[in-house]
Amino acid sequence: MSFDPPRLPEFLDAAIAAARRGAGILESWRARFSIREKARADLVTEADQASQDAIKADLLGRFPDHLFLGEEESVGKSIESTRPAPGAPPTWVVDPLDGTSNYVHDVPTYCVSIGLWADARPVLGVILDPRQNELFAAATGLGATLNGKPMRVSQVATVRDAMIATGFPSAYLKQRRNLDVWARVSAEAQSLRRNGSTALSLAYVAAGRFDGYWAFDNWAWDVTAGVVLVAEAGGTLTCADGSPFDPFRPDSLVTNGRIHKELLTLVTS
Repeated sequence: MSFDPPRLPEFLDAAIAAARRGAGILESWRARFSIREKARADLVTEADQASQDAIKADLLGRFPDHLFLGEEESVGKSIESTRPAPGAPPTWVVDPLDGTSNYVHDVPTYCVSIGLWADARPVLGVILDPRQNELFAAATGLGATLNGKPMRVSQVATVRDAMIATGFPSAYLKQRRNLDVWARVSAEAQSLRRNGSTALSLAYVAAGRFDGYWAFDNWAWDVTAGVVLVAEAGGTLTCADGSPFDPFRPDSLVTNGRIHKELLTLVTS
């Protein structure tokens, strides 16, 4: 099945409806889930799977010719192996619960993230924060919105005046590289944040709350929705080394555009 860009509004409406259903399930489970360990400090709950199952049923029920890539069914795979094949049908890329550790500890910073990959690029993104009742949505050429109102990246022009976010992997040995960058950026930036949700960090860049974000260990379902938000809100996206952005690489650098070159230098020093 080929991608039909005029159908983007239809796809966006479907993604919003699916996100609302998934978020409703998360909230219904919040007080009664049990926890199991995928890895140290990398928690997963029954809520993850229930949310993903509902989202998948909604989207593939409406678009049976599409494909689905969800976090909970990709455990154990390499990042590159999750990339849709060239010429594949439009593929929904879904994190049913981004910010699982926050959710487990009842920290109100988590979300449902739904992106659409088509024609070898991200074309649609919906991120729903059920605790703040914030819906971030965008599609290529249609702009980006927060609760239905247009949003734009910030106008901050220097890292010195910027609030920068990052994300850390759960495994300590993988954190060490990012800790070195954290030290460099913290010496220059106005402030740094680690909120525990990659998708919300990207949504906050798109909304002008954060001025930039970098990370080295993300997966496609962490970023596919958020990067569409940032692009449509006027931001800049690359991999962390400055090469063209690719959600099927683990590293990313996302900014309002004005501080991109400066932050890139700090991240790659």
